[in-house]
Amino acid sequence: MTTKPSRLILYRGWPDKGKYTWSPFVTKVEFRCRQAGLPYQVEVGGAKGAPKGKIPYVDLSPLQSDASTTPDFLGDSKFIIQRLQTMGCLPDLNSNLSDEQKLNDLAIRALCEDKLYFYHMREKWLENFYLQRDKALWSIPYPMRIVIGYFVHRSISHTLYGQGTGRFNDEELRALKTEIWEYIDNALKQGLRRASVSEPAWILGGKEPTEADATLFGFITSVLVSKSNPESQRLVKSFPNVIDYAGRIHDRFFPDYEKWV
Repeated sequence: MTTKPSRLILYRGWPDKGKYTWSPFVTKVEFRCRQAGLPYQVEVGGAKGAPKGKIPYVDLSPLQSDASTTPDFLGDSKFIIQRLQTMGCLPDLNSNLSDEQKLNDLAIRALCEDKLYFYHMREKWLENFYLQRDKALWSIPYPMRIVIGYFVHRSISHTLYGQGTGRFNDEELRALKTEIWEYIDNALKQGLRRASVSEPAWILGGKEPTEADATLFGFITSVLVSKSNPESQRLVKSFPNVIDYAGRIHDRFFPDYEKWV
């Protein structure tokens, strides 16, 4: 008889236990689990076996009351968090926000997931393709990795051109990324000043995190640990409030993880 594991299983796509992954969405889910004190274990998994063809995804069966050992897979970080909330495993971080605050929170998440995501995708998959290919497709042996990498590159090129990011020149894209990180750095300044030494501060300036913090922290750490976005990494490191913000969250919730340098 198979014994069910006692905690949520999070499939991250990489075997780097004790480290942040290159995916901001993985860290987003991990932050929510750790902030809520929800135990989880990490496994590798991969896009091929994922419910939506991407990471992260989770197996929810260990959290369910029935004795079945059949996996209950769920993909997409947003839907994972929502499902864990309905199961009573995670709190609703935005429940006490005003309508204006909820709009601001949603706007910050959209800025990261619908703007920065595509800017970073271009930098990783088009400008630093070989580094990104060998990291993302690490489990696929040569020469198949070369073939699949070619098709991924072509697909992403078409996606970015249709979405618009692929139509910017390098100078335009650099200006767009800089503008976003400048505004984020300025928004964090007051909250960090009010927070006690080493205590986390939050993007909306409250005493507790919101969903925007989970997303923002995920995007910051992704940039800081990825080797395929060197320009964005230098850019983010140039903003002291962004680094201070991420460092405080790391020290509080991820002290067992290798920190960026």
